[in-house]
Amino acid sequence: MADVHTKETRSYNMSRIRSKDTKPEILVRKFLFSRGYRFRLHEKKLPGKPDIILPKYKAVIFIHGCFWHGHQGCRYFVIPKTRTDWWLSKINRNIENDDKSELALKTAGYKVITVWECDLKKKTLETLYAIENSLIRLS
Repeated sequence: MADVHTKETRSYNMSRIRSKDTKPEILVRKFLFSRGYRFRLHEKKLPGKPDIILPKYKAVIFIHGCFWHGHQGCRYFVIPKTRTDWWLSKINRNIENDDKSELALKTAGYKVITVWECDLKKKTLETLYAIENSLIRLS
């Protein structure tokens, strides 16, 4: 199946996809900050470069996009019809990297919280309070 966009249009669309400061990430950050939590962002020295680091709690939060991190059983994770092998390879590599960085962080003594994009779309408040409850248990 051929792509419905020209090469230039597809390139432009892909260039607009952000890796930092995404809407779900900003939503979680605003919630945490309003509740009095202070955090760091995208620490390059930590494995996997977590989206949010809470040093006081020795916790990190990853906010995963369902498509890019292969959220199984999610309606937002759809394997593309074009270049399927390439996309599956890329998504599987992302999943492997996620697993490696989570293991490395847990070994270093960090509590790892993973939030999926779809949870923030469907059950926003429930998900945000679940994150906060996880942090409360750590203190």
